[in-house]
Amino acid sequence: MAGEIGELRIFSSVFTHQVREGDIRTQAELGGGALFDMGIYCVNAARYLFRAEPIEVFAFRTRGTDPRFNDTDEMTTALLRFPGERIAQFTASQGAADVSEFRVVGTKGDLRLDGAFGYHGKSREFLTIDGNTEQTTTAAHDQFAAELEYFSQCILEDREPEPSGEEGLADVQILEAIVQAANLGRKTALTPSEREQRPDRRLEMNKPAAPEVDTVHAPSPSK
Repeated sequence: MAGEIGELRIFSSVFTHQVREGDIRTQAELGGGALFDMGIYCVNAARYLFRAEPIEVFAFRTRGTDPRFNDTDEMTTALLRFPGERIAQFTASQGAADVSEFRVVGTKGDLRLDGAFGYHGKSREFLTIDGNTEQTTTAAHDQFAAELEYFSQCILEDREPEPSGEEGLADVQILEAIVQAANLGRKTALTPSEREQRPDRRLEMNKPAAPEVDTVHAPSPSK
């Protein structure tokens, strides 16, 4: 992708839905809130696409007036500055209509992904080069089956999975810096973690979409 759209300069994302009243995602002590439940996917996508770690963040967090969010943030918007003067921006909300998309803009074109953060279902890609846009649809697939098979292989072969715990720690450190920046009302500097390895296309594994199953005490997070 980088070769087609040039040097990556900008990442922008919106990930929103209407959370179900009383869901654990509205409880701070259980890690709820828009940032920690949804914003982490945007942060991780930006890190993956830029192949780097942010060095500075700025953010706004709001609770709104809906009683669902008395304990957590209903919406968080953050700016992340990456080395090479690159910028990532995202908004995550649990009180808005369903949107799941990101766009990465390079020096020669841009790529937009609609259905970017879902675990199943179709997604649409819009690749624009020199004003010409090509659309591609990715069929529904089962992401969890691939994750479980890969993790099982790592256990059987006694090797470190990638993404690893270090990858998760890097995400959490950034989320905590976003919270600090929002609380202080000013930019917060980050000491980027050293990542010797990052997820790449070699880990790609496709599994067919699974049929719908009856869940046990696991309602949808959305209204």
